[in-house]
Amino acid sequence: MAKINENANCIIGEGSVFEGNFYVEGSIRIEGKFQGVIKTEDQLVVSPSGKVKTDITARTVTVAGTLIGNITATEEVKIIENGKVLGNISTPKLNLEPGVITQGQVTITSASTSQESIENVISESYGEDASKFFQPNPPKRQKKEE
Repeated sequence: MAKINENANCIIGEGSVFEGNFYVEGSIRIEGKFQGVIKTEDQLVVSPSGKVKTDITARTVTVAGTLIGNITATEEVKIIENGKVLGNISTPKLNLEPGVITQGQVTITSASTSQESIENVISESYGEDASKFFQPNPPKRQKKEE
């Protein structure tokens, strides 16, 4: 199991519950329950006892507990042993350890690539047909009647 960075200038301790908007300069470690909006320019860690329901925007994100929500990381996402993520992940670097559970769409970008520029690359490659790649559920083909 990868070691979780123990240095955090903000901790929501085990047994604590936080609901609301939380904007932090520096790193955050969540050991208790969190629901709301959370943003940091630094590292966010969901400890093994952490249960989080939010979309996360941070430089790096490490999940060892449970997260329901989307992750946008500018540098890296780590989901370590027994970590659970139900949501989409967008990051330049993704590390998954054995034993994790995750469900959602994963977008691996370069550090300077946005979803919009990914769509531009696909559009340039496929032209008019590119729009079908951006539909959440492409139309199903109908079976031929015999």
